[in-house]
Amino acid sequence: MDVSTVRSRIEPGAERRLRIAIDAMGGDHAPIEVVEGSLAWARSNPDTDLILVGDAARIDRVLAGRRTPNIEVVHASENVEMEEHPAASVRRKRDASINVCMRLVREGRADAVMSAGHTGASVAAAILGLGRLPGVDRPALAVQMVTDKGPFVLLDIGATTDSSGHNLAQYARMGAIFSEQVLGVHEPTVALLSIGEEGGKGEQRVQDASTLIAASDLRFVGNVEGKDLVAHLADVVVCDASVGNVTIKFFEGLSSFIFSALRAEFRRPPWGPIGYLFMRSGIGRIRQRFDYERLGGAPLLGVRGTVLITHGRATRRMIGYAVGVTAVAAHAQIPTLIEEALRLDEAAIDAAGAAVAEIPDLPAATSVEVR
Repeated sequence: MDVSTVRSRIEPGAERRLRIAIDAMGGDHAPIEVVEGSLAWARSNPDTDLILVGDAARIDRVLAGRRTPNIEVVHASENVEMEEHPAASVRRKRDASINVCMRLVREGRADAVMSAGHTGASVAAAILGLGRLPGVDRPALAVQMVTDKGPFVLLDIGATTDSSGHNLAQYARMGAIFSEQVLGVHEPTVALLSIGEEGGKGEQRVQDASTLIAASDLRFVGNVEGKDLVAHLADVVVCDASVGNVTIKFFEGLSSFIFSALRAEFRRPPWGPIGYLFMRSGIGRIRQRFDYERLGGAPLLGVRGTVLITHGRATRRMIGYAVGVTAVAAHAQIPTLIEEALRLDEAAIDAAGAAVAEIPDLPAATSVEVR
């Protein structure tokens, strides 16, 4: 999530101290990289409290006496491993670090959760521990994708697979709310990611979603293909989690490949190093734009609380960005924005139904004899 585009709802002078629960045991490099990244961020942001949740002894060994006043450690005796079944593990391991994080938010002891752990476990823990917002069947992970016209929102990128057309239509609604209310995009356009731009193409769920979204008040522009994503044909692009996860990871891998190829060419004598001297500033700007670590992670939309999920392979640098994004998301009060917008949608539908019911019956048609 691009922090620079998020609009905080906190009025000047009304800011309060945030408390972020961090799953210190989640991720490929936990707890070392998670703790180090959190510690670095905490030192630069003394006005926000971080709660490191996990094996207290291991966390303290990493901190090695460097704990800052705004860092607290909460012990959790269990952890959900990456190879475990997410939902079953979350139900069985009540004292798992991700469950403890959600419990802290539910009890009002934390304002948000950040995790680099098992995505499925994080989603399951959020649903079981926090609950879904009214009117939401499935939550969705949303991420901002970089284009020349600015970022667009892609969802779902990994919350739940095998979505129905109804689920995709709900993702479209939540994505539009996120884009408009949080990112400040006026009347965002919505599209479905499919195998063809023509209507009627794609899986049955895409066709069903197309019908549902077209019948709504969303600014639906139809289908977009994978090749058109970088052209920013829509402000919100909706797909199933499997498609979204493959798409974003392909983009990340492709950007890494391109910069690796450029690095190899610039090292090739005799002209490579000379060319780099002329291109260095431009390459640096492009590299920064495609630095996916700066996005931090993806907010989980549709649950009763602020939850941000970042890469399982995140190192301390990306963890630091993820903590910062979580703080901004907590300030923006994303769940409240979505709940308010969904409530207004429901009220508008009820009002429309009531207005139709009050229309008096038309008199029966009479036959007129034409002479």
